[in-house]
This record gives sequence, structure tokens and C-alpha cells, in this order.
Amino acid sequence: MARIRRVVLDTLKPHVPSIVDVASRLGGLPGVSGVNIAIYEIDLKVENAKVTIEGEDIQYDAVRALLGELGVAIHSIDEVVAGKEIVEASATPQD
Repeated sequence: MARIRRVVLDTLKPHVPSIVDVASRLGGLPGVSGVNIAIYEIDLKVENAKVTIEGEDIQYDAVRALLGELGVAIHSIDEVVAGKEIVEASATPQD
């Protein structure tokens, strides 16, 4: 099976823990080399965040479990890249 190199998630998280804490915890998982979290909407009790994780061998089950422990719900998996190298999406007429 090919190794997962990038995962992009649309999430809903409480205000606590902060994205600094969430990114730090995700970055500490085996196989993860980098994490980017961007908040795109803030509500009274929650924040919508785009979570991008890159690495050599991301273990999605570990990512999902950690986010669950932190109270972060995954709305959708928006992108997954797997294989020997990261392939960027190409523009198509639908874009």
C-alpha cells in the first residue's frame, strides 16, 4: 500500500485547544513532517479550520484519533496525496 504524503481536512473545533496546540500535537505524530491550520470561520463556541498535514508516512487513523481526543470533528477529507512523491492538482476546464 502506498504511503500517505498529504491530507487536507475540513474541521470544526472548539476554541480550546488553540490551533497552536492542535498543530503542535499533530506535528508530533510519527510520519508527520509539517502541519498548517487556517481558521476560516469563527462562531460563538466553535471555529471552522482547514488542516493540512504533510509527511513521509501519515497514519490517518492516528490523526483522526488525536483530533477526536482534542474535540475536533472532521467534516470532510478534502484532499489526499499518496505515493512516492507529492503530486499537485492540475487546472482543468472545470476550474
